[in-house]
Amino acid sequence: MIVLATDRLLLRHMTEDDAAFVCELLNEPSFIQYIGDRGVRTLEDAREYIRTGPMESYAQHGFGLYTVVLKERGDAAGICGLLKRDALEDPDVGFAFLPRYWSQGYAFEAAAAVLEHGRHTHDMTRILAITSPDNVASITLLAKLGFHFERMDQLADDSPLVRVFALDDPLA
Repeated sequence: MIVLATDRLLLRHMTEDDAAFVCELLNEPSFIQYIGDRGVRTLEDAREYIRTGPMESYAQHGFGLYTVVLKERGDAAGICGLLKRDALEDPDVGFAFLPRYWSQGYAFEAAAAVLEHGRHTHDMTRILAITSPDNVASITLLAKLGFHFERMDQLADDSPLVRVFALDDPLA
């Protein structure tokens, strides 16, 4: 199901058919370094991740992480969407792209569309974002999207500190 379309991208619900792509993305060294090791090593692990993550989020919240597809080529380039984490008071935007699609404006284009969608479709007036403290590329992108640094936080007792950013009016 296509949720959003931009000039160059389609953002659609993630399905179990995305397992190979998800397995590749979640095992990228940059994903593990900056987002975390999700323990996804096999296609079945990826299908389980999709079922219990994005698909469950669509059912529970009406939003989640979407597969970002290049319109021109049909390639899955990354994931982008909104998440509702128990540890955060508001939904947060998340994104990750395969390195071969970095520095081409895809993350900005996808995230901007997701923020607009959150505001108009889900009536969100405040959206957060989290990054690892040293993820300069994501911090720069969040600033370009209009986010401001709010605080350092630990989302769980055994998790590392993250930077929390806020966008109080996603369309301002």
